Amino acid sequence: MTRVVDVISGDRFAQGESPRWDARHDELVWVDMATGTLHRGTMDSAGLTVIASIGIGGRIGCAAPISDDPDGLIVAADRGFLRVGRNGELAPTQVDVAPEGAFMNDGGCDPAGRFWAGTQSVPRAPHCSLYSLEPDGTVIERLRGVTVSNGLSFSADGRTLYYIDTLPDRAIDAFDVDARGRLGNRRRLAVVEGGNPDGLAIDEEGALWVAVWDAGQVRRYASDGRLLESIDLPAVRPTAVAFVGSTLMVTTASVGLPAPSPEDGAILAVALDVGGAPASPYGRPGV
Repeated sequence: MTRVVDVISGDRFAQGESPRWDARHDELVWVDMATGTLHRGTMDSAGLTVIASIGIGGRIGCAAPISDDPDGLIVAADRGFLRVGRNGELAPTQVDVAPEGAFMNDGGCDPAGRFWAGTQSVPRAPHCSLYSLEPDGTVIERLRGVTVSNGLSFSADGRTLYYIDTLPDRAIDAFDVDARGRLGNRRRLAVVEGGNPDGLAIDEEGALWVAVWDAGQVRRYASDGRLLESIDLPAVRPTAVAFVGSTLMVTTASVGLPAPSPEDGAILAVALDVGGAPASPYGRPGV
């Protein structure tokens, strides 16, 4: 099946990451990791319009809405977590979570309101971790021995975590998750060929959509790891994906490319025949 892929952003980003649909404001939120900038934008028939860009500094991995703050976002940046107000106010929450040399990368929230984010380091080495920021503000190290913690997403009931540690195996794994957020029963779902698996999102049928860096593709996998579909993109380095109804938003990067194309670094949109939920918020559910 051939899908229509549209370039919807007039701007280009060095390393666009972590798109999230913020249903509170009908806005797309994403970050540019390479420039340390948090962006918000609105969408209409003309495309995506950036309405705010907030310089955080350092490296930003991901962001999510906050359930008890109608205007705030929780952000994983540098070695820890902070809150960002709608007008750019910064409130560090947990600063020195990761050890020296590691920095926050991709993440997202589970249905119980925990904000999960993992780390990587330069040079890359298997001494990084996956953490959860609990609704009460405490941080728990959930997984050790990570090299490049990347995409993660939870099943609708919160009992399964789908997780990508990109290197060295280029694999998608699944974990059982108990009521306290503890991980168990790790199993390998799929090994990604021809590129590096990066961000992921789950659709309403329980399938996984994965951005494949350096392959110029987004791929759909069944929850048992079977490859269901591959979509070719005009940008070679897709980084992450998110649903806006039945549209799949794809952030991309131009960083590191010797001769970027006009589409590298753009935000793309793919119309699908299946939808997905907006971003789960951080904080106690129902607050």
